[in-house]
Amino acid sequence: MPEHRDREALRSTFGSVAELYDRARPTYPAETFDDLVELAGLRPGSRVLEIGPGTGKATADLARRGLEVTGVELAPELAEVARRNVPGAEIVVADFETWEPARGEFDAVVSFSAFHWIAPGLRYAKPARLLRPGGTLAAVGAPHVLAPDDDPFWVEVQEDYDAVVPHPDNGPPPAPDLVEGWEEEFRASGCFERVEERRRLVSTVYTADDFVALLGTFSENIALPDEQREELFRRIHARMSARPGGTATKRRLVTLTLGYLPR
Repeated sequence: MPEHRDREALRSTFGSVAELYDRARPTYPAETFDDLVELAGLRPGSRVLEIGPGTGKATADLARRGLEVTGVELAPELAEVARRNVPGAEIVVADFETWEPARGEFDAVVSFSAFHWIAPGLRYAKPARLLRPGGTLAAVGAPHVLAPDDDPFWVEVQEDYDAVVPHPDNGPPPAPDLVEGWEEEFRASGCFERVEERRRLVSTVYTADDFVALLGTFSENIALPDEQREELFRRIHARMSARPGGTATKRRLVTLTLGYLPR
């Protein structure tokens, strides 16, 4: 998985849009949680450490499966919403990289769309240290992808990005088979006895209002100057609104990568 550009500068931006994040960010498919529970051998009462729970989008599904969840969240504003959404979970405000639990030996350490924010030097070594023997590290990503027969809106909208925020890294989403996931990096870490990955394609239909709300939760957009961000959102909203039906279908590739410690 490629490193997030400007990781250190951008990872603390989300607290400023906590309520919008909670409303606009999508959830994850139930099958991904089913896979996680089955493959990691989790059961009601299993102790799970979640890195970067945000507003509890995934935390709620973990808790519904009877898991005992401790979430470590960098942004106090996001943590406050997560506590409201999942009162049965323990949500700690801390930087995972420096945080230490009173008790380790977790059955699983999980991270949903937040694993790339962890410093590469600690990304595997620290979760491995906090797991019990035979425990599992699981990272879930959900990048936007574009198959050949997908909605052409995501190619057309590139004109708006090029006009307002040109950057060599900006471009249409990759094809699903070009997304690397975390599997290779998990193996290269040398921490795990075995690594496997499950992938699922999911689609979401967005109205212009809903999609612009989602855009307002992305770190690169939060960090833009107000006028530039507003102009980008105005153009994208107008482009989507002008389509027949005023919607576009976005496809995500949900990847679940698991690394198993030796027993």
